[in-house]
Amino acid sequence: MPKSRIRKKADFTPPPTKQATAIKLTNRSWVAPVMLALFLVGLAWIVVFYVTDGDLPIEALGNWNIVVGFGFIAGGFGVSTQWK
Repeated sequence: MPKSRIRKKADFTPPPTKQATAIKLTNRSWVAPVMLALFLVGLAWIVVFYVTDGDLPIEALGNWNIVVGFGFIAGGFGVSTQWK
């Protein structure tokens, strides 16, 4: 019986190395001050509402002033997601 031909394997050539791409980081120095400002405005809004028995900041909103204060605080948390 004739011998079958043996396929010769090609020499191993490593895959080409990938060039590292530089990640362009944007300047996010504005994030921390805006975040802290929103936290403080929200806290101040709620504190002023309680201290003035609902007369300030906006009397027409009534208890919705608490929601506005927490909205500022939630905005601060939203901005904090941009911090790197």
